[in-house]
Amino acid sequence: MNAVPHTPSEEELRGLGGRTLTVSGLLEVFGVRTRDDQTVLHITQALKDAGLTTDPDFASRRLREEFRVVFLQSASGTAPDSEAGEEDEGLPWGALPQQPFTIGDIPAARRGVERVAPGDKLTQAMYLMQTKDYSQVPVLDGDSVLKGVVTWRSVAMLLATGKDPELDNAVEPDPPVAQTYQEFFSLLPTIREYGYVLVRENDGTVTGIVTAADITERFDDTARPFFLVGEIEYRLRRCLGPKIPAEAVKAVQMREKTGRITDLMFGDYVKLLDGDQRNKHGARKEAACAAADRNWAALGWDRVVDRDEFVRQLDRVRGIRNKIAHFDPEPLPPGKTEELRQFVTLLRQLT
Repeated sequence: MNAVPHTPSEEELRGLGGRTLTVSGLLEVFGVRTRDDQTVLHITQALKDAGLTTDPDFASRRLREEFRVVFLQSASGTAPDSEAGEEDEGLPWGALPQQPFTIGDIPAARRGVERVAPGDKLTQAMYLMQTKDYSQVPVLDGDSVLKGVVTWRSVAMLLATGKDPELDNAVEPDPPVAQTYQEFFSLLPTIREYGYVLVRENDGTVTGIVTAADITERFDDTARPFFLVGEIEYRLRRCLGPKIPAEAVKAVQMREKTGRITDLMFGDYVKLLDGDQRNKHGARKEAACAAADRNWAALGWDRVVDRDEFVRQLDRVRGIRNKIAHFDPEPLPPGKTEELRQFVTLLRQLT
């Protein structure tokens, strides 16, 4: 059993910034030898509290593989206390992920797994598959020793051959297995062939099973926000492009001042319309606010749209868009996706 990790002082942790470590080396800093879910959460939070993270994520690396400990400020690419920090991190649409997408990033890979044990009745495995709507059930001795799986196909073969209806006779002995750190896309052919893959954590325990249905669900969770944000940006450009003059567009562009709506970053849309813009000290930007008032008037939406609510929601969408562009492996919470859906519905009514 893994020891309870201790937390080094903030000074000790900050001293790790910029260093290259192995997973084993980082675990040693926290006084543990093996990596499990509790340890990963503890270390990740402790590093975050000290303003640190790892690049790539240490949870996705093998024990002897190296990674860098970096300051969160550097990892995000933002500059503190600057006007540029108010931008949407300078991320273009479709920004590439900064770390590999692993099978462990699929929630089902660490959700736990229903199983039967050697010596159990075959009817127990069949009952699980019937009541849970599973196509397969692993046969596990403890949490790590995998004997095989029982599937509806193996049960059918057992009945067809007339063998005794015992669990051992229905076990398929070599099921597909993956480690949580393995690259997701390389495993798709296996999942397509077998319909599933069992997943092991680094300590050998079987922590979940990823099926073709889980892949479909994950694709929906990930792809839907991408397409919603894409449509939002498209419809914003359709709304603003014909009404906002080029000089007003140039006024909010921090980099190349082209005057083209299509060259704006998402945060620029907020600046075009926000009538209460403030600098980092909280002082009102009078010129920017006056320009935003003129831009809003040019749209002619006063009778149909509450400006303050529109700008607030637009800014929340900006934050969601940036999370998507960072390719956070965690799916958006349902509430965030619903916010995108609501906003695109409003824009459809305006365009």
